[in-house]
Amino acid sequence: MTHLITLGALTIQPIMFNFINDEVFTNLKIKPESFWSGLESSLKTLLPINQNLLQIRKNLQSKQDEWHKNNPGPITDFPNYISFLKKIGYITPEPANFSINTSGLDDEITTISGPQLVVPINNARYALNAANARWGSLYDALYGTDVIAKKSNVDSKGYDAKYGAKVIAWGREFLDQNFPLENASHSQIKSFSIVDQRINIQLVDGGKTSLLNQDQFVGYQGNVQNPSAIILKNNGLHLIVEIDKNSMIGASDLASISDIKLEAAISTIMDCEDSVAAVNAAEKVDVYRNWLGLMKSDLSIELNKNGKIFKRQLNDDIAYSRVDGSNAKLKGRSLMLVRNVGHLMTSDAILYNGQEIPEGIMDAFITVLIATHNISTENTGHKNSEFSSIYIVKPKMHGADEVAFADKLFSQVETLLGLAKNTVKIGIMDEERRTSANLKACILAVKDRVFFINTG
Repeated sequence: MTHLITLGALTIQPIMFNFINDEVFTNLKIKPESFWSGLESSLKTLLPINQNLLQIRKNLQSKQDEWHKNNPGPITDFPNYISFLKKIGYITPEPANFSINTSGLDDEITTISGPQLVVPINNARYALNAANARWGSLYDALYGTDVIAKKSNVDSKGYDAKYGAKVIAWGREFLDQNFPLENASHSQIKSFSIVDQRINIQLVDGGKTSLLNQDQFVGYQGNVQNPSAIILKNNGLHLIVEIDKNSMIGASDLASISDIKLEAAISTIMDCEDSVAAVNAAEKVDVYRNWLGLMKSDLSIELNKNGKIFKRQLNDDIAYSRVDGSNAKLKGRSLMLVRNVGHLMTSDAILYNGQEIPEGIMDAFITVLIATHNISTENTGHKNSEFSSIYIVKPKMHGADEVAFADKLFSQVETLLGLAKNTVKIGIMDEERRTSANLKACILAVKDRVFFINTG
């Protein structure tokens, strides 16, 4: 029989209690007893509000059900229907114009336009793959699909040389389109060097050229006479031309180019909700433990591929030399957001006065607690946010009052953990009609911490 842990009004499943106390609190300034007592105190305030908001949902749904029973079939009188929705409080008055004042947002949120992934965080391999998808091989992407054509002539090593040549040609055309040269094509390149902070390109016919737009040249790896990589940038996204004459591809390439790496998934939502089936304490611990590994940069798994064991872990940042020769790094991982559960669902992992607490409240306190590992001054691993921001995506909120409750919840978490106000940013998942109908008011409720709106 499992012996539950009782702390004041809290009853905690041992697997959750031990995980929090023994794993999460390693090297944190806040002590476990302060966390548990603070959670208990916050629940006393937050639970009645949460319960009242859910009751408002039920009341509104009941009134709408009654209206539709009395007005069956398609809605034909929309002014009358909208008047009804306003009368019952489903649609609220639109607020006056206002400014969004969120600060401390990373470039991945504000200026870089690129793909965003969503991945179930309870699967460590998926989570690592998504975080590492910040960079991808253009050659692998083309060769591993039939984007160009079907592969045909595969040698004993499993390589289709003819198809590989088509991939390389496609890659050169891609470079020509996005990083054009002065009166030449990337297919004519023989070698690279860096001269006077510019790319010096030797052509196969003995001529020389360079980038048409030198602002696209970000830096290089190796030395200026014989760089091992050229780093370019277009529309805010980086590209790395890797040069290795000793690799299989590079050995047969005129310019010894072995691959073209593209900056791909700029951010990833580590999902505790839609794509995850995690309800009981053990399942929630699996979710939180992977988030802990990501925030501490030590999450890893061993995989067996064709009898060979290898470890998968978070990619390192990419060191390079800027155009002027100074040292710099490119982020090796996508910016990680975490999607908490909404206001409705509950979990028996933690009870308050014998009742299951809302999973969304538990997620907020624990995922932010875990994220403090990444933003602490003692963190020597990879920093997720340059501004020590914590990004929480909050789904399935019904209207501005529920969004305001999320703001209150995050404020209490920040106070308990000693974080600056609005350290926790919120992404509003606009997937409920009541939120869509009152979106401006919803944004107003979190105008100092909102970082995105997903209208999926």
